Amino acid sequence: MPSLHPVSTSPETSPAIVAENLTLTLGDAAAPVDILRGIDLTVRAGEMVALLGPSGSGKSSLMAVLSGLERATGGSLSVAGQDFTHMDEDALAAARRGRIGIVLQAFHLLPTMTARENVATPMELAGMADAAERAEAELVAVGLGHRLGHYPTQLSGGEQQRVAIARAIAPRPTIIFADEPTGNLDAATGAEIVDLLFARRAETGATLVVITHDESLAKRCERIVRLADGLVASDGRG
Repeated sequence: MPSLHPVSTSPETSPAIVAENLTLTLGDAAAPVDILRGIDLTVRAGEMVALLGPSGSGKSSLMAVLSGLERATGGSLSVAGQDFTHMDEDALAAARRGRIGIVLQAFHLLPTMTARENVATPMELAGMADAAERAEAELVAVGLGHRLGHYPTQLSGGEQQRVAIARAIAPRPTIIFADEPTGNLDAATGAEIVDLLFARRAETGATLVVITHDESLAKRCERIVRLADGLVASDGRG
């Protein structure tokens, strides 16, 4: 396994995320739909935060904006030391690279690539010289050392999510976003995946933001931010 360098959480460290009056409006001018209606959120480096709320509360949309997958309509946003506020899609993609890891409910593995290739390819595209070695080491760390050459269709759902976690963590991002990471898994497999995700985060020291509707998963985080109707309804310790 590559050497790990935990992220410092000293007071001098800049916050991992600073969002001020963040808004997201979809649709056109004739029929606008306000998804996020003024989110204020600061996340410390190394913190574990759950964004909790029912379907339609805005939590997945907030994750998309915070991770740079979606541009906010208004407000200001700084993530991993980068000012996302006025970046276009290409700039956001460049800013995410190496800084942000994302684990989604749908695994989004490329079916024509092996487990090793699915983990290594994003790092190769980012110009990391040791991408293959990092990929293999991370797959070993998530318990898939014996499945390196297998394709997604040859892997179970839990194994595919392990590959997705390895892909997110291998570049050693400072922030990991996990959006309903157990949504497509049975309860027992989901519990294993959650344990693995938190264990790998502990090893790397990354900031972890988990989007969920599951109270028990949220309580494993240090802090729970509850969303309702596109706003922060409450913010407290888990």
